[in-house]
Amino acid sequence: MPQHFVISGAKIATLVHEAYGYDLLEDAAIVVDGDTVAWVGPSADVPSSYSEFEHQDHTGRLITPALIDCHTHIVHGGNRAREFEMRLNGASYEEIARAGGGIVSTVAATRGASEAELLQNALPRIDALIAQGVATVEIKSGYGLDHDTELKMLRVARALGRARPIRVVTSFLGAHAVPKGNDADRYIDDVCIPALRAAHAEGLVDAVDGFCEGIAFDTAQIARVFDVAQELGLPVKLHAEQLSHLGGTALAAKYSALSADHVEYATEEDAKALAASGTVAVLLPGAFYTIHETQAPPVQAFRDNGVSMAVGTDWNPGSSPLGSILLAMNMACTLFRLTPAEALAGTTRNAARALGLKDCGVIAPGMRADLAIWNVSDPAELSYGIGINPLHRRMFGGVL
Repeated sequence: MPQHFVISGAKIATLVHEAYGYDLLEDAAIVVDGDTVAWVGPSADVPSSYSEFEHQDHTGRLITPALIDCHTHIVHGGNRAREFEMRLNGASYEEIARAGGGIVSTVAATRGASEAELLQNALPRIDALIAQGVATVEIKSGYGLDHDTELKMLRVARALGRARPIRVVTSFLGAHAVPKGNDADRYIDDVCIPALRAAHAEGLVDAVDGFCEGIAFDTAQIARVFDVAQELGLPVKLHAEQLSHLGGTALAAKYSALSADHVEYATEEDAKALAASGTVAVLLPGAFYTIHETQAPPVQAFRDNGVSMAVGTDWNPGSSPLGSILLAMNMACTLFRLTPAEALAGTTRNAARALGLKDCGVIAPGMRADLAIWNVSDPAELSYGIGINPLHRRMFGGVL
């Protein structure tokens, strides 16, 4: 059950004001009343009306909003470790595909797994994120590419939110890839859109995603999916400009998407379009690293145009088997030259924006009491460490 207490003595990175980096308070206190933050400020100024609340001293520690992983694919069958080994031994993508590898192997494994099996396989992934201070995670479908499996994946995602103390936001990603032997247009009209309607009718969809790329779907095909999303009252997001520039970022901006993700090949004009639409640029360094990409996202253009930047793991079995949000923060700094303050904002305030959430991501009165308490004194340490987890405790809705 949520509790009622005062946490004091800590440094608190509230992340409330974008112009002030971490928006750091020294020797500060947070009053938690039930599942929300009731007050935040200097420890010496805690209102006397809270004097009867339980007191917790966290002197020497840092408190941030609980982290948010705003882009994952953690519900799936099988893994592709063998393909990783094959690549390291010189096999080409084509050779791996001929051997039954690539997304085809994940689709087959996901279709063949029961809901119970998918849930059991995904629970350790959820637990790993929780152990690093994550309180909200986005989970996509997209490894079914048929009506029944897409819905099955989304049901499992919902079940994860019931099985663990974590908030799960779902994205329908039926437009992820063209199934083997299918025509892209026919698949969109005959499989993807009907599955989207069915998933929405079952209450399984929070947002609609797509993969706009030469190996997946073009802008016209994605637009047909987005038109249905708008009809259903669902927000959209898009994998855009990851491997080439096809106009996906501009399309996302046109539909006022919550986010455009990857965006390595986005341009200055794309940055201006995202700024105008309020669309968040989600940076995914795990995929950049895994596939040996060389063109980084235009981070300076995003800064110059006031585009909010989020950071996610993109945890998936193929291009980003990255299960650490803290490592994603480090990689965003080392590979994309984000500052540690930008990386923390990217996994809190801006990640919440990328999911359309307004009740989390910062520490302020009225917000959810989703907090992370760290055994560090400097917020930069969260992005500095490689393979280090300094989490002391995670709070979820006022519960430690």
